[in-house]
Order: sequence, then structure tokens, then C-alpha cells
Amino acid sequence: MHELAVTQSILDIALRHATQASAKKITSINIVIGEFASIVDDSVQFYWDLLADDTIAKGAQLCFERIAGEMTCTNCQHAFHPKDIDFACPNCGSQFVQITKGDEFRVDSIDVE
Repeated sequence: MHELAVTQSILDIALRHATQASAKKITSINIVIGEFASIVDDSVQFYWDLLADDTIAKGAQLCFERIAGEMTCTNCQHAFHPKDIDFACPNCGSQFVQITKGDEFRVDSIDVE
């Protein structure tokens, strides 16, 4: 359900920047989503179609770029890509890890006419 609020934010950002650029239409939006961001592309697209309906963003294509998750062990500094839900460091077995990539969520670019 949080995708509704996220999608509204994407639309607000796109409309604000399109207005600043005196754009007549938003044609596409490039969105970067990390593996750990827990955002579902199809849900964002569903809400987009509803929210953008009466705006200059109607019909704009949403392009999703996924960033793979990466963690770094705080004990041995080994960076790794976790498998499933096992977040233990494969180098030393430590459970003390931090996300170093994959929690991104941002509008990367907006294409307008």
C-alpha cells in the first residue's frame, strides 16, 4: 500500500520539474530502485495510471532500473551480494553487516516535450 504514497511523490516531482521547464507533456520517467527498497514495480505502475490520468504526465512511460543489493561486513569489511535471506558474511560468518547498495529509490530523469 505504501506504493500509493511513493507514486504520488514521483508524480509531484515530475510535475514540479516539468512546470519549471515549461513542458507541455511528460513522456517518460526513469526510476532507480534498489533490491532492498521493497517497491513493487507493477504496483507503482498501477497507481501511476490512476494518479496521472488528468495531468500532463498521462501516458508517460515509467522505466524501472533495479540496483542489486550489496552488504558489507562490519568485522572484516568484505562486500558481498546476499543470497535469499541469509545475510551472514560469506567470508567470516559474522551477522554484523550493513547495506552498502540496494536501498536506493529515486527519480533519475524525466523526459518531456
